[in-house]
Amino acid sequence: MADETGHLPRGPGRMFKATVWSLQGLRAAWLHESSFRLEIYLFVVLAPLALWLGTDGVERALLVGSMLLVLSAELLNSAVEAVIERYGAEHHELAGRAKDMGSAAVFVLMLNVLLVWGLVLGPRLL
Repeated sequence: MADETGHLPRGPGRMFKATVWSLQGLRAAWLHESSFRLEIYLFVVLAPLALWLGTDGVERALLVGSMLLVLSAELLNSAVEAVIERYGAEHHELAGRAKDMGSAAVFVLMLNVLLVWGLVLGPRLL
């Protein structure tokens, strides 16, 4: 988030402000987005499993990273929805399309989780 002074070089104070704004965004998502909460619950269960089942750092990074991408997309989707709702609840074709596309992005990354987990862990199970 830019402040009224413009884009100044990043120092510790501005980095701290950016961290606070990010944490506020995570808190807002937790409080207002049930999908985000569900995905966090799944992450809390699956991340330790990924760390245990991954045989090396690359596998662990792929398994956990694929889930972090879903959380990131959910945050962006929620941001798009919040901006659209800010301008009114009446139906508009472009607003609906934007919300659907945000949802589709989350869905595609969920498919990516299945693909990554299947490709990394599948050969061991078969």
